[in-house]
Amino acid sequence: MRMALCLHILPKGCIVNRTTIMLPGALKAKVVSSARSEGVSLGEFIRESLELRLKMAKRTDLEKRDPFYAQSIVFSGSCPADLAQNHDDYLY
Repeated sequence: MRMALCLHILPKGCIVNRTTIMLPGALKAKVVSSARSEGVSLGEFIRESLELRLKMAKRTDLEKRDPFYAQSIVFSGSCPADLAQNHDDYLY
């Protein structure tokens, strides 16, 4: 019998639950390939993907209506609801 030592780096005090998921073969191959290219474990890749998905689900109604607000690289913080429509008034 072959045994492997697995070291998972998680936040201190983090309690984890082992979960089994069903993936189509093609999707699993893509996920494994992406995880390898990023240098992370499959589990870490899936955890990060789920966190990102949950973060995206929390977007405000304004972010959903105007893609400008959804781009955290471009914008972060609160602002007037009409900023996209009246941006010239705010800039000049």
